[in-house]
Amino acid sequence: MKRVLLLLPTTGYRNKDFLAAAKKLGVEIVAVANYCHQLAPSWGLAPIMALHFDRPEQAVDTVLREINGNLDAVLAVDDSGVELAALLSERLGLPGNPAHAVRRVRDKLAFRQLLQEREFLCPEFHHLPTGDDPRKLVPELEFPVVVKARRLSASRGVIRADDSEALVRAVNWVRAIQSRADRDAQELGLIIEDFIPGREYALEGTLESGELTTLALFDKPDPLDGPYFEETIYVTPSRLPGALQDRIHQEVARACRFAGLTTGPVHAEVRVNGQGIWILEVAARSIGGLCGRVLTHFLGMSLEELILRQVVAEPLAIAGEGGAAAVMMIPIPRRGIYHGLEGLASAESVAGVTGVSITAEPGHIVAPPPDGASYLGFIFARAARPAEAENALRIAHRRLQFDIRPEYPVMAAPAAERL
Repeated sequence: MKRVLLLLPTTGYRNKDFLAAAKKLGVEIVAVANYCHQLAPSWGLAPIMALHFDRPEQAVDTVLREINGNLDAVLAVDDSGVELAALLSERLGLPGNPAHAVRRVRDKLAFRQLLQEREFLCPEFHHLPTGDDPRKLVPELEFPVVVKARRLSASRGVIRADDSEALVRAVNWVRAIQSRADRDAQELGLIIEDFIPGREYALEGTLESGELTTLALFDKPDPLDGPYFEETIYVTPSRLPGALQDRIHQEVARACRFAGLTTGPVHAEVRVNGQGIWILEVAARSIGGLCGRVLTHFLGMSLEELILRQVVAEPLAIAGEGGAAAVMMIPIPRRGIYHGLEGLASAESVAGVTGVSITAEPGHIVAPPPDGASYLGFIFARAARPAEAENALRIAHRRLQFDIRPEYPVMAAPAAERL
């Protein structure tokens, strides 16, 4: 039996999906989490130890002291654990990406520097150290610009600013978000870069010995022009011309090669406009949330099974079905406490909709980007053509009514104060 050390995040959407894939393949999972085993959720496998994923050097030493028996692979469920997984693979002599490559693509500043050095299309960018006044950069900026936290994902800590006043507000806001989410915030600072107009696309792929295979290219039909960048709908196959799709594959493959990525899943985000293809991000992980489920019928297996098969060197033959598929990451309309929803059965009954998964829990605080990094849930659709799958999602979403209430009740002023 193959044995895989799986890094499970506290709030990981896909923990259950990876565990189900391992059970199907007969792979033994050694679970390590970034929370105490006594607080393990109900997905059925308590972790053997708790680690700080964001302190990978320390966490590696802990694992090497505590782990019993040989491992065949180390795998991170999401972005929070990819650097630790790479370090463990290096120390244990297992296949995986070099840790320095993973570290480089996770850091938006380091990745922009790489793109610039290798003469990719790259926006002008500036590093703003913690404590520096952003107004000192104004003479060098061409508005609009985008302020970004260095290592956050899912559009968290990303804000467009159209003038100098908006820039100051955005910097203050993003600094606050990063300080809560990244313990290295003081050392990291922020990145400020030119806004890139154009439509956005996502490539889901896998690397084997440095060669990139594209599993899917997703259209993002909703414009992402800011001031915040909450993603909603992904549709595949892409409606772009085949030649342009090939160029996107080539550019992402080239970026992976120069970054030093060689093995495992890749999720890339690009913008396309009249100037060409602009790579926004290349991540050494698969697509986030539950979005990977939209690929099951194309792959003939779950995305998690495909990833596990690759890391344990199991035979891999993709033999799925055609057609089109789409997923909506249900947007959060406002910050507040989620209490429930109406219209679920009606949404599920829409022709083409294959499932609606509500992941928000009643009583939890929810928030859209740039503060939040989660969704209310996911809607999935299949159809003969991409436009039909997209339309099914939109109809289903309109039928859902979410009850999100303010965090603090609005108190009426005493009568004396109203006089």
